[in-house]
Amino acid sequence: MRISGLEVSRRNWLKGAAALGATLAGGSPFAALAQPAAGKTLVIDCHGHYTTEPRELLAFRQAEIAALKDPSQKPSIASLKISDDQLRESVQPQIKFQRERGTDVALFSPRAAGMGHHIGTAETSAEWSRVSNEIIHRICTLQPDNFIGVGQLPQSPGVRPDNCIEELERCVKSYGFVAVNLNPDPTGGFWRDPPLTDRWYYPVYEKLVELDVPAMVHVSASVNPNFQGTGAHYIAADTTAFMQLLTSDLFKNFPTLRMIIPHGGGAVPFHWGRYRGLAQDMNRPPLEELLLKNVFFDTCVYHQAGIELLFKVIPTDNILFASEMLGAVRGVDPFTGHYYDDTKRYVDALQLSPEDRRKVFETNAARVYRLDRTAYYQRKG
Repeated sequence: MRISGLEVSRRNWLKGAAALGATLAGGSPFAALAQPAAGKTLVIDCHGHYTTEPRELLAFRQAEIAALKDPSQKPSIASLKISDDQLRESVQPQIKFQRERGTDVALFSPRAAGMGHHIGTAETSAEWSRVSNEIIHRICTLQPDNFIGVGQLPQSPGVRPDNCIEELERCVKSYGFVAVNLNPDPTGGFWRDPPLTDRWYYPVYEKLVELDVPAMVHVSASVNPNFQGTGAHYIAADTTAFMQLLTSDLFKNFPTLRMIIPHGGGAVPFHWGRYRGLAQDMNRPPLEELLLKNVFFDTCVYHQAGIELLFKVIPTDNILFASEMLGAVRGVDPFTGHYYDDTKRYVDALQLSPEDRRKVFETNAARVYRLDRTAYYQRKG
């Protein structure tokens, strides 16, 4: 299927991913990944969403949803026309903040709340995911020094996630994306599907391992009135995903699978002692052995004390810089006079050692997302 105005060209996808796990012995299965050359530390924001979409894209989605009740309103994919100039203009707010805040590049995915996996059928989700991912690909092609793509999967409640494999492969092989967002609750806040550790998800994990790309665990909108989206559903989902992983042997079965839990890991760092104790009571291995070779946390935490706690509790090797810029919280903190989501300011205030600073801002993301394979990293040397 081609979308008028959204035609994409195939990129050469650099291979060799599958050899990673077999060649390493002991320690983190990612320790031997190529590190970037010495020099200026890049600032890589591993968590960005496209939240400034052109009105034509939003209108297409609204019509697609309306067609679920009245099929006569179903929009024509061929009629969706968005120019390159419109896309360039739409991301200028993000690029402005990148310049002002000192970030170099963002890993960029469709709007999280807009994924809307709970809406319509599996076919609805497949069509919307493909349209959304092609838009992200076009933006990354137009602004290659600002954005690297991360994909949306066409999940749907009660539908086995095997149906995501085709889009996952397209995202990585055709578009050069470096990760996908994996929704642990496609029902929109009702949690009726199996946990992330169930074999239900194994086909997705097998493909992630084969392609050697990670997944960010990220829910979409909540339609459960008990759970507001960005303040309750997101944070609860991050925490829930961590607990699911704690009680499973998922990473024994997939030792090179990598997952990023966003928003600082939800409540996990604040309750680290609880999770250590629960693992101990369940006769599970220590968290460092059980999870921290495969699970990573970002810095989407919007106050200094929260960032300080994150760094006191979680090893630096497991923390990736991120801001979720133009995402959940867009205002200015009246106590500081700065934007809440200017998370680089918080990390800078920690006065990390040069080595730890480079890990958090660059090399942790580079190894977790295998950025050494990207055209962006090749240009940067």
